[in-house]
Amino acid sequence: MLILLPPSEGKADAGTGRRLDPSRLCLPELTPAREEVLTALVALCAGADEAAARAALGLSEGQRGELRRNARLREAATAPAARIYTGVLYEALDLASLPPAADRLARRSVLISSGLWGAVRLTDRIPPYRCPIGAKLPGVGALSAYWRRTLAPAMAAASGDRPVLDLRSGAYAATWTPRGELAGRTVTVRVLHEREVDGAVTRSVVSHFNKATKGRLVRDLLIADARPRTADALIGALRDLKYTVEEQPVATSRPRQLDVVVTEL
Repeated sequence: MLILLPPSEGKADAGTGRRLDPSRLCLPELTPAREEVLTALVALCAGADEAAARAALGLSEGQRGELRRNARLREAATAPAARIYTGVLYEALDLASLPPAADRLARRSVLISSGLWGAVRLTDRIPPYRCPIGAKLPGVGALSAYWRRTLAPAMAAASGDRPVLDLRSGAYAATWTPRGELAGRTVTVRVLHEREVDGAVTRSVVSHFNKATKGRLVRDLLIADARPRTADALIGALRDLKYTVEEQPVATSRPRQLDVVVTEL
């Protein structure tokens, strides 16, 4: 199984080890693209026009420290991506406390989308950075469109013949959409909160707690040592873990869509 996660806006304050070496990241075929985006980001953040840099990255005036950090990315200390991302999903996933077998499975199974790197594994050493997928960089343009032109071959190769659990948020999911036979092996997840309001049962899409639920879901799969070989087996593994799962109809050659229904957030 391949598990695709979004990055988090929240990140560790600093790395602890050697400097960045893009050539040592996973999916080495993405190295030229990563170098191009990295060069553009560093140049933008090190330039004289701070207002333009903040606008390109969607930063407030109080976040100008992110520009200084980005300007020094090539010299910054790194840490495994598993320690860099610290948002709600990753807090719920709690990688540091996984049992050894689950940790090994996570290292083999998880890819994290990134506006800067395209995708990284948990073991890839990267520095903390700020580069949302909605950014537009000089010479590169909109990152969503840039990676949409670049990612497909590498992601298809990384998927191999495995089922894919795609938990990316919409903006990151737009950078690569599985097609054809691979789409049939890909399962996307929407989290719905079911509750009773004035005597009627209602369901609503959740945002903040959507991330926490996805983190717990991945953690449960890893601890259960789930190794499904098909999309149907993946859906069955979620049901075995007592998740309420409902599959929605989708167009032919599109990824399968699951609603995970929760009553507690």
